Amino acid sequence: QMADPFLYNPGDRSHYGCLGHEVQIEYLKAYVCRPSFFTDKAVILVHDVFGWRFPDIRYIVDLIAGHGYITICPDFFKGTEPWKSTDHWADFADWLKDHDPTKVDKEADVVLKYLKEQCGAKKIGIVGFSWGGMAVHHLMLKNPQLTAGVSLYGRIIRDSEERYNLLNPTFFIFGEKDHTISLDQILLLEEKLKQYCKVSYKIKVYPGQVHGFAQLKPEDMKPNDKPYIEEARNDMIDWIKMFV
Repeated sequence: QMADPFLYNPGDRSHYGCLGHEVQIEYLKAYVCRPSFFTDKAVILVHDVFGWRFPDIRYIVDLIAGHGYITICPDFFKGTEPWKSTDHWADFADWLKDHDPTKVDKEADVVLKYLKEQCGAKKIGIVGFSWGGMAVHHLMLKNPQLTAGVSLYGRIIRDSEERYNLLNPTFFIFGEKDHTISLDQILLLEEKLKQYCKVSYKIKVYPGQVHGFAQLKPEDMKPNDKPYIEEARNDMIDWIKMFV
């Protein structure tokens, strides 16, 4: 059986007791965590293929909220099944057809409206991991309401000029050992952004890191990776603080 090229193993994750709560927003469920004080700044978090209930993702929602942002992770799969570690890799392409990371505009609009009208948010950023990293790249080309984006190891899809004309500052985080994204693709992304992008952007590759590295909870980190994981998270937060 072919090894899952895109999917790290989510099976051996420790449990996580969340700090936030679940809400219903129109037709979407979402997980929200608010900081302990009032703020008019928010961050939308786009989950990976394992969906909005995945403990690692909820941990990151709480982490960002701890820095002073209303942080929300909607179910971008709209109640359909997320990918599971027991699913067969051969079925992934079919699953992806029904879970297209570039078809998230309607959900993003629903959540933006909620954040503005119900939470008083005036500045809203977006962060996404893997599948969500692709969604962030897409939304930063389409939605001017998002004041900044961080895309973590989202595969670089479709090479066309429209892929590089970002509307607002965007930070791309990659792992050096991510076998879903080649260094060539990252170099091409950099070259094209130089050519077409009119706003701030940043690309950073973290040494020795594999796909999915940045969302591990502390107890799931290997000691050698920990400094890079923490650096990536701090860089992510710094980018948000700079622009949101």
